[in-house]
Amino acid sequence: MKDLTTMPNIGKEMASKLKSVEISTAEDLVEIGAKEAFFRLKTKYPQVCLVHLYALEGAIQNIEFNCLSEKTKANLKEFGDSLK
Repeated sequence: MKDLTTMPNIGKEMASKLKSVEISTAEDLVEIGAKEAFFRLKTKYPQVCLVHLYALEGAIQNIEFNCLSEKTKANLKEFGDSLK
């Protein structure tokens, strides 16, 4: 099992927050997906923002979040907006 911090965009603080919502490994994050992980984070940490969602998806895709496609970003933004 890989540590969350081995993934792009996931530093110690993000890893700690993910672990607090029952996402402990890179495999957990991939299995759960960015949207569910973000939903869990948003529920516990209301201050998380769209950039966190992009970071999670980028981590899953193994790319820096700013390299996500415009289509992916639009889809994630729509999801993030639906949580407001």
